[in-house]
Amino acid sequence: MNLWKTIFILFYLYILILIPVCAIEPISGISAGLAVVVSALVSNYRGMKSYFSECCDDRWIKKNTSGLMPSLEKHLYGQHLVMKAVINHIRGHIRSENPAKALVLSFHGGTGTGKNHVSRLVAQHLYNEGIKSKFVHLISSTKEFPHEGMVPFYKDQLRSWIEGNVSSCAHSLFIFDEMDKMPTGLIDTIKPYLDYYDNLGGVDYKKAIYLFLSNTAGQEITELALKYWDDGSTREDITLVDTERIIMTSAVNTRSGLWHSDLITKHLVTAFIPFLPLTKNHVMECIRDELVRKKYFSKKDFIKDDLVNNILKEMTFYPEDKRAFSVTGCKRVSEKVDYIMLE
Repeated sequence: MNLWKTIFILFYLYILILIPVCAIEPISGISAGLAVVVSALVSNYRGMKSYFSECCDDRWIKKNTSGLMPSLEKHLYGQHLVMKAVINHIRGHIRSENPAKALVLSFHGGTGTGKNHVSRLVAQHLYNEGIKSKFVHLISSTKEFPHEGMVPFYKDQLRSWIEGNVSSCAHSLFIFDEMDKMPTGLIDTIKPYLDYYDNLGGVDYKKAIYLFLSNTAGQEITELALKYWDDGSTREDITLVDTERIIMTSAVNTRSGLWHSDLITKHLVTAFIPFLPLTKNHVMECIRDELVRKKYFSKKDFIKDDLVNNILKEMTFYPEDKRAFSVTGCKRVSEKVDYIMLE
């Protein structure tokens, strides 16, 4: 190998260091012998670097959801409809080599019922880096889209954001928090990427997953759960069929992110998933988890019921005459635990 070929290879390797390993493509127009050498070097480099730098491949993105169900069963309370729907839809989507469309799950329910919690568990079990993965994208509507008058600008921004991230990794996860506070009409910008197109501009958008988190229909879901409570039925008797029409009607008629949205009218949302209000027993489990998480106790078995009840007294329940459900779910458990434990 002459001097110029040696210099070329060294220069190419230097360029590789500067370029994200997942973006490396072979260089055409070089001699066959040199191409073989460079190809071997690139292959070894890619394999070595992907151990240390997150890439959009099977080493960093999991296709096995076996751990998600046990995790939901252990850390999610009172949401039997959520566990079954989330597991089945995600499992079916990621197992398909060519899904018909992007997976779109719309989470609905009151504050503290577990919408963010489930989103983080999904990210944790699909990506080695969890919610910190560069392929997991969390966007807060109140932070990113605060001004109604800037919707045209936000549309361009959102379109560019989706295209750029899916182009980098087809198996991207997008979590839209506070969808009920998103400016009306903005979310329809991403409609083409959720539809049944094989590709758009040469990019396949069908392998991505979208989670919409919203308080919309929270009151209606609570009223349904309270009706079952008053009738003496268990919350496990509530079905997805019972809740889907309630959620869709509320989402369409409530002025929010999904108000009159094409995503609903064109049936692009895969499933509307209800998060039921939490009872005292559910909140007590959250309290025990938080006491262990904050290392006040090493195991839940060591925690006395009297302590849990003292913390529970700091929580507010409704309706006043029944005290059936927590006003804030488990959202304020962490601060209440500290308040009692640090007295």
